[in-house]
Amino acid sequence: MVKSALVTGAARRIGAEIVRRLHAAGYNIVLHYHRSATDAEALANELNAVRANSVRLLQADLLETERLTELVRQTAAFWGGLDVLVNNASGFYPTPFGAITEVQWNDLLGSNLKAPFFLAQSAVPYLRDRKGCIINIGDIYADHPIEKYSVYSLAKAGLATMTRALAKELAPEIRVNGVEPGAILWPEHDADPAKKAEILARIPMKRAGEASDIAKAVLFLVDDAPYVTGQMLVVDGGRSLFS
Repeated sequence: MVKSALVTGAARRIGAEIVRRLHAAGYNIVLHYHRSATDAEALANELNAVRANSVRLLQADLLETERLTELVRQTAAFWGGLDVLVNNASGFYPTPFGAITEVQWNDLLGSNLKAPFFLAQSAVPYLRDRKGCIINIGDIYADHPIEKYSVYSLAKAGLATMTRALAKELAPEIRVNGVEPGAILWPEHDADPAKKAEILARIPMKRAGEASDIAKAVLFLVDDAPYVTGQMLVVDGGRSLFS
């Protein structure tokens, strides 16, 4: 039986690399995307050329909570079950305190915490049948929040707590872990060279990481860590040692 995984926000960047890594390990993939249809289709075509009919696409706005159960049901229907849920989709942008709106609050909490929670809840019956696992993609800002990103940081802190809470709730049938990236891919809206240099100077490894570093950590937790649950694996080149 071929195992299957649902990866959210998987058309680009870290999500796409997670998909490639799981696919190379033999998983069939449901690749969720919101707006990046062109990228999603290109990635699906790339991987289906390697192994026919091994990647399916599902489009959804994860802020529409009522759609999440159907998203998981469709995923499981493709291959008769579900082994892995990777909650990767995430909103990220600054929210300077004093000017934060309820729309921003709902957006960042929705994408980073609410959607992963309700996706996990919907996936539990399928994951329990396969003794599967959930991987949540967090951020070192959960433990070391930065100025102007308070809403994002507390949403990721909630995700880390959710990881530990669900690990207790769902054991022993389902493992729940997470990965907290540091400087891996620079935000698309922030290209300040001075700020990048400042961040790199605080990393003991003296360089940014790569999307493959996160994907490898995900695959480790999925396939090679059967006695690990409730953990947030930090992949940041040592940056959080000094934050």
